Amino acid sequence: MDPEGLSGFDAEDMSKRIRPLDHQAKLPLDKLILDESPDSEALPMDVAFVGGGPAGLAGAIELARLVKKDNESGDGIGEVEIAVLEKAGELGQHNLSGAVVNPRAMRELFPELGEADFPFRQRTEKEAVYMLTAGSAIRIPTPPTMHNKGNYIASICEIVRWLGEKAEGLGVNLFTGFPVDSLLVKDKKVVGLRTTPAGLDREGNAGANAEPAMDIMAKVVALSEGSRGTLSQAYGQWQGLDSENPQIYALGVKEIWETKKPLDRIIHTLGWPLPKTAFGGSWMYPLEPNLVSVGLVVGLDYQSSSLDVHVLLQKMKSHPLFKPYLEGGSLNEWGAKTIPEGGFYSLNSRNSGDGIVILGDSAGLVDVPSLKGIHYAMQSGMYAARAIFAALKAQDCSANKLAAYDQMLADSYVMSDLRRTRNIRLAFKSGFYSGGLKAGLMTLSGGRFPGGKISVEEDAAETKIADLPESFTPDGKLSFSKVDAVFKSGNATRDTIPQHLIVGEDVSEEVARMYSHMCPAEVYDLQDGKLIVNAPNCIDCKATDVIGPRWTPREGGSGPRYRRM
Repeated sequence: MDPEGLSGFDAEDMSKRIRPLDHQAKLPLDKLILDESPDSEALPMDVAFVGGGPAGLAGAIELARLVKKDNESGDGIGEVEIAVLEKAGELGQHNLSGAVVNPRAMRELFPELGEADFPFRQRTEKEAVYMLTAGSAIRIPTPPTMHNKGNYIASICEIVRWLGEKAEGLGVNLFTGFPVDSLLVKDKKVVGLRTTPAGLDREGNAGANAEPAMDIMAKVVALSEGSRGTLSQAYGQWQGLDSENPQIYALGVKEIWETKKPLDRIIHTLGWPLPKTAFGGSWMYPLEPNLVSVGLVVGLDYQSSSLDVHVLLQKMKSHPLFKPYLEGGSLNEWGAKTIPEGGFYSLNSRNSGDGIVILGDSAGLVDVPSLKGIHYAMQSGMYAARAIFAALKAQDCSANKLAAYDQMLADSYVMSDLRRTRNIRLAFKSGFYSGGLKAGLMTLSGGRFPGGKISVEEDAAETKIADLPESFTPDGKLSFSKVDAVFKSGNATRDTIPQHLIVGEDVSEEVARMYSHMCPAEVYDLQDGKLIVNAPNCIDCKATDVIGPRWTPREGGSGPRYRRM
């Protein structure tokens, strides 16, 4: 990245650089991809969706409807068993988004319903974008990509629970509290899944209430794991899937506040409290007259090792733009999640294979300039369902048959949207101001400027400058510590859970300190110069997997319990 904005670093700081990739453990492919058949007691399913978010549930609903319609025609496919496996204890508990939703996919999935029937909070009528300094907010014209007229403010948790009810009504098998440890493969074909055992102690030994892993047979596995899907990564490495650029990510930290002053519009901001060497922005959305969503998103390619997204959000709430709405109110919920930001050039060369398809955020289907991904996730689920149905009908779930999913995506508005904005996020690698100028030209030219691909490295390969943070003490009223925030996430993880984070070897004090700032949930701490890992604090945001210790599945029901995120 361009050194624009590095004036805050002194010469000694700049001599200490950290390349996170040098300290990161490898993805454990030998545990995530198992070359073996499901065991003799495996649960037989025709199709298994891994992840009960918008992509997986939309796919399951569309597939169930196609099967039902086909069977009602008189020459049907017969009974098709569809499973959705979700690691959270209940649907929606691990889903987090802004969220302002484009209703396009919802309309297509439920043509019999009107928009008033959808699980949205309110239609967007007013919006504003501001450039912030430490003490002022300058309103700027809303960038064309960010216009939200016709979209809806929503809670992703509520959308997911509503979709779950629709899926269950169609006979879809919903298995909540069932994370998946491994893909089962034979002769390069995915043939099933192995779930994560539960009730193990810290050493991995079975306790009195332990539940062993379960195998599931499936003709097709649909990976709808969300951002930074572990099995999706493993499958991509195993198959040697490539993309023009590596995927890059941002971390979003979000809060729900009960307020005394109503907010009448959606607000987005740029600038403060971010340094010029970091890409991101904030939002505040009204959910109800006295309930708002407020959050901050920062690209994980930031340069300062002490940058802390949670702390920046706490500072941001004291700004004159936000404080009048939040002061005197109360923090209701808190959470965090990563977002795939690479866009068009970071998409895999294919998202299908023998017995498998990859959907939604796991496939990187997010358009950062418009701040949208939910309707793309749902649309990908529907396309996958159509390809899967045709494969089941033909009794051929090979890569050749399931490649119809990739073709549907390639011919869709999803891909044309991502192609149009293909370089906008990448332009900010050269600095905030030059990136903003380039992004404007890209928007005006419909993506034709600058005419080629902007190349990037993965976030973990971006060098960070080892510096010390500014001091910050939360007041417990408007700003909160990470420990208090994790409590507000509803984290339900057992203290004696086995370690699910794989730490690299020889982690230095500087690297350990970087991890402590990177993680919004205080999973990592530095004590006597050594890294301490508080795994039960983890809220599955996956930021650690991007630039720190690798995240792997843990027993079902662990992690946050979001209600209105």
